[in-house]
Amino acid sequence: MDNRTYYYARVSSSSQKIDRQVDKFKEMGAEDRDIIVDKESGKDLQRTGYLALRNTLLRNGDSLVVSSLDRLSRNKKDISDELRYFRDHNITVKILDIPTTLIELPDEQAWVNDMVTNILTEVLASFAEHERDTIRRRQAEGIEAARKRGTKFGRPRLKVPELYEQVMFRVDNGEIRPVDAMKILNLPKSSYYKLRKRIHNLGV
Repeated sequence: MDNRTYYYARVSSSSQKIDRQVDKFKEMGAEDRDIIVDKESGKDLQRTGYLALRNTLLRNGDSLVVSSLDRLSRNKKDISDELRYFRDHNITVKILDIPTTLIELPDEQAWVNDMVTNILTEVLASFAEHERDTIRRRQAEGIEAARKRGTKFGRPRLKVPELYEQVMFRVDNGEIRPVDAMKILNLPKSSYYKLRKRIHNLGV
């Protein structure tokens, strides 16, 4: 069986564009069937496309191409573990922004390539993790600042309709059914029972 080359592209959300990474791969001769795409965070490895690529598609002797190290992950340990896994399974990883991974040298010179690649990988993995930590810190700071300005997060508390007490009195007396009360109060079934439970529990 001929060895194959697969290409992996990732962005953090469905709203982000994947085109730039895919275009690079196609310039290298990649076909659509060999390009695996995820639109999920790089905080861990639990991504549908990546797991299928790693555990099912890639075989001994194949190659994996990514545009940058942080497309694999933004977690330094995960990056290190994955590169070790690929090396142990004789899968060549080519990272477009680490040129040494694209060079094929004679066996007697390969140690130089490995040394340079290891240094670059260590540095870039540290940068990727640091950037992720910075993003998380900024998000936390932004949320805290918004809270101080009075911004409320989460679902708004369900409001009690004006006619609630009168309608519930009629329900409790058997004059109307709960389904009739939902129509009168313009409440969906889930909201109706949430409100009933909340008010009954609070005694208000």
